[in-house]
Amino acid sequence: MKKRAIYSGTFDPITKGHLDIIKRGLKIYDEIIIAVADSSSKKPMFNLKRRIKLIQIATKNIDNTLVKPFSNLMVDFAEDENVYNIIRGLRTNGDFEYELQLLYANRSLSKNFDTIFIMPTLKNSYISSTVVRELIRFGGDFDHLVSKRVSKKIKKYIKKGV
Repeated sequence: MKKRAIYSGTFDPITKGHLDIIKRGLKIYDEIIIAVADSSSKKPMFNLKRRIKLIQIATKNIDNTLVKPFSNLMVDFAEDENVYNIIRGLRTNGDFEYELQLLYANRSLSKNFDTIFIMPTLKNSYISSTVVRELIRFGGDFDHLVSKRVSKKIKKYIKKGV
Protein backbone atom coordinates (compact mmCIF):
# COMPACT_ATOMS: atom_id res chain seq x y z
CA MET A 1 0.00 0.00 0.00
CA LYS A 2 1.33 3.40 -1.00
CA LYS A 3 2.19 5.94 1.68
CA ARG A 4 0.47 9.11 0.50
CA ALA A 5 0.41 12.67 1.77
CA ILE A 6 -1.16 15.98 0.86
CA TYR A 7 0.83 19.20 0.53
CA SER A 8 -1.68 22.02 0.47
CA GLY A 9 -1.43 25.72 -0.12
CA THR A 10 -2.35 28.51 -2.47
CA PHE A 11 1.00 28.25 -4.29
CA ASP A 12 0.66 31.81 -5.60
CA PRO A 13 3.07 31.11 -7.30
CA ILE A 14 4.94 27.89 -6.61
CA THR A 15 8.53 28.62 -5.55
CA LYS A 16 11.79 26.73 -5.21
CA GLY A 17 10.96 26.53 -1.50
CA HIS A 18 7.75 24.65 -2.28
CA LEU A 19 9.64 22.32 -4.62
CA ASP A 20 12.22 21.70 -1.89
CA ILE A 21 9.44 20.60 0.48
CA ILE A 22 7.85 18.38 -2.21
CA LYS A 23 11.13 16.64 -3.04
CA ARG A 24 11.99 16.10 0.60
CA GLY A 25 8.45 14.89 1.31
CA LEU A 26 8.87 12.25 -1.38
CA LYS A 27 11.70 10.78 0.69
CA ILE A 28 9.04 9.97 3.30
CA TYR A 29 5.97 9.31 1.15
CA ASP A 30 5.46 7.35 -2.06
CA GLU A 31 3.07 9.93 -3.49
CA ILE A 32 2.20 13.54 -2.76
CA ILE A 33 -1.01 15.23 -3.76
CA ILE A 34 -0.35 18.93 -4.24
CA ALA A 35 -3.68 20.38 -3.16
CA VAL A 36 -4.19 23.87 -4.55
CA ALA A 37 -6.57 25.97 -2.49
CA ASP A 38 -9.03 28.08 -4.45
CA SER A 39 -8.60 30.79 -1.79
CA SER A 40 -10.53 33.51 -3.60
CA SER A 41 -10.82 35.27 -0.22
CA LYS A 42 -7.01 35.73 -0.26
CA LYS A 43 -7.24 37.43 -3.68
CA PRO A 44 -4.35 35.54 -5.27
CA MET A 45 -2.30 37.17 -8.03
CA PHE A 46 -2.82 34.14 -10.28
CA ASN A 47 -6.19 32.47 -10.73
CA LEU A 48 -6.63 28.82 -9.77
CA LYS A 49 -6.22 27.54 -13.34
CA ARG A 50 -2.89 29.39 -13.76
CA ARG A 51 -1.59 28.30 -10.35
CA ILE A 52 -2.35 24.68 -11.23
CA LYS A 53 -0.59 25.10 -14.58
CA LEU A 54 2.49 26.62 -12.90
CA ILE A 55 2.63 23.69 -10.45
CA GLN A 56 2.30 21.18 -13.27
CA ILE A 57 5.16 22.91 -15.09
CA ALA A 58 7.31 22.98 -11.94
CA THR A 59 6.69 19.32 -11.07
CA LYS A 60 6.84 17.93 -14.61
CA ASN A 61 10.04 16.01 -13.83
CA ILE A 62 9.13 15.07 -10.26
CA ASP A 63 7.56 11.62 -10.21
CA ASN A 64 4.74 10.60 -7.89
CA THR A 65 3.03 13.97 -7.61
CA LEU A 66 -0.57 14.81 -8.45
CA VAL A 67 -1.99 18.33 -8.62
CA LYS A 68 -5.59 18.79 -7.53
CA PRO A 69 -7.65 21.87 -6.69
CA PHE A 70 -9.83 22.09 -3.60
CA SER A 71 -12.28 24.61 -2.22
CA ASN A 72 -13.50 22.88 0.92
CA LEU A 73 -12.03 22.11 4.33
CA MET A 74 -8.71 20.29 4.19
CA VAL A 75 -10.08 17.47 6.36
CA ASP A 76 -12.94 16.98 3.87
CA PHE A 77 -10.57 17.03 0.91
CA ALA A 78 -8.28 14.55 2.70
CA GLU A 79 -11.20 12.26 3.45
CA ASP A 80 -12.34 12.40 -0.20
CA GLU A 81 -8.81 11.40 -1.22
CA ASN A 82 -8.51 8.84 1.60
CA VAL A 83 -5.25 10.51 2.68
CA TYR A 84 -4.73 11.61 6.27
CA ASN A 85 -1.11 12.77 6.25
CA ILE A 86 -0.48 16.43 5.57
CA ILE A 87 2.90 17.99 4.81
CA ARG A 88 3.52 21.60 5.79
CA GLY A 89 6.64 23.67 5.31
CA LEU A 90 8.05 25.73 8.17
CA ARG A 91 10.43 28.66 7.72
CA THR A 92 9.91 30.81 10.81
CA ASN A 93 8.46 30.79 14.31
CA GLY A 94 5.44 32.61 12.87
CA ASP A 95 4.90 29.76 10.41
CA PHE A 96 5.05 27.28 13.28
CA GLU A 97 2.45 29.13 15.36
CA TYR A 98 0.06 29.40 12.40
CA GLU A 99 0.58 25.77 11.37
CA LEU A 100 0.12 24.54 14.93
CA GLN A 101 -3.28 26.27 15.07
CA LEU A 102 -4.25 24.60 11.78
CA LEU A 103 -3.07 21.22 13.07
CA TYR A 104 -5.21 21.52 16.21
CA ALA A 105 -8.22 22.74 14.25
CA ASN A 106 -7.89 19.87 11.77
CA ARG A 107 -7.44 17.33 14.57
CA SER A 108 -10.58 18.64 16.26
CA LEU A 109 -12.45 17.80 13.06
CA SER A 110 -10.80 14.47 12.33
CA LYS A 111 -8.88 12.26 14.77
CA ASN A 112 -7.20 10.48 11.83
CA PHE A 113 -5.57 13.66 10.61
CA ASP A 114 -1.78 13.99 11.02
CA THR A 115 0.65 16.72 10.02
CA ILE A 116 4.35 16.40 9.27
CA PHE A 117 6.39 19.61 9.32
CA ILE A 118 9.36 19.92 6.98
CA MET A 119 11.81 22.78 7.12
CA PRO A 120 13.27 23.90 3.79
CA THR A 121 16.98 23.76 3.20
CA LEU A 122 18.86 26.87 4.29
CA LYS A 123 19.19 28.20 0.73
CA ASN A 124 15.39 28.12 0.36
CA SER A 125 14.46 29.27 3.85
CA TYR A 126 13.79 32.91 2.94
CA ILE A 127 11.71 32.23 -0.18
CA SER A 128 8.00 32.90 0.00
CA SER A 129 5.27 33.40 -2.57
CA THR A 130 4.64 36.80 -1.00
CA VAL A 131 8.19 37.91 -1.83
CA VAL A 132 7.85 36.59 -5.39
CA ARG A 133 4.53 38.43 -5.88
CA GLU A 134 6.05 41.69 -4.63
CA LEU A 135 8.99 41.32 -7.01
CA ILE A 136 6.57 40.66 -9.87
CA ARG A 137 4.43 43.68 -8.94
CA PHE A 138 7.39 46.03 -8.89
CA GLY A 139 9.30 44.59 -11.83
CA GLY A 140 12.05 43.00 -9.75
CA ASP A 141 14.06 39.93 -10.69
CA PHE A 142 12.37 36.79 -9.36
CA ASP A 143 14.06 34.21 -11.61
CA HIS A 144 16.23 32.85 -8.79
CA LEU A 145 13.18 32.11 -6.59
CA VAL A 146 11.18 29.95 -9.01
CA SER A 147 12.10 27.27 -11.54
CA LYS A 148 13.18 28.42 -15.00
CA ARG A 149 10.06 27.02 -16.65
CA VAL A 150 7.80 28.69 -14.06
CA SER A 151 9.61 32.01 -14.52
CA LYS A 152 9.13 31.81 -18.28
CA LYS A 153 5.40 31.08 -17.90
CA ILE A 154 4.91 33.85 -15.33
CA LYS A 155 6.53 36.32 -17.74
CA LYS A 156 4.01 35.25 -20.39
CA TYR A 157 1.20 35.81 -17.90
CA ILE A 158 2.60 39.25 -17.04
CA LYS A 159 2.52 40.22 -20.72
CA LYS A 160 -1.15 39.19 -20.78
CA GLY A 161 -1.86 41.20 -17.63
CA VAL A 162 -1.51 38.45 -14.97
